[in-house]
Amino acid sequence: MSYTYNRILSGVSFEDADKRVRAALADKGFGVLTEIDVKATMKKKLDVDMEHYLILGACNPTMAHKAIEMEPRVGAMLPCNVILRAVDGGVEVSAIDPEASMAAIDNAQLKAVATQVRDMLQQAVDAA
Repeated sequence: MSYTYNRILSGVSFEDADKRVRAALADKGFGVLTEIDVKATMKKKLDVDMEHYLILGACNPTMAHKAIEMEPRVGAMLPCNVILRAVDGGVEVSAIDPEASMAAIDNAQLKAVATQVRDMLQQAVDAA
């Protein structure tokens, strides 16, 4: 089982890919709660140069609320991370597969919510 859903946006600048991904997430009801600029962090902390690498912590409040009601400690696995990273010819977008991350929790209802969220994230990645 893969733990991410991936797509390459060919011939797109990193900035354009970022805008497209955020808009596609918003269209599916996700907001970006956190943002980690890994490139900038590695430069600042380790003086290491690397390609663009951005982690977006995406959250669909309705789905998060359902999950937290079912499993109060599931917040340790939220939000859903979406990665944008520069690759040859474009930007790779990778979204966590919530089914894979929730597999450790024995709760059939939660797995159903994870499936819904996975489908929504895949649709957002496909639409970016």
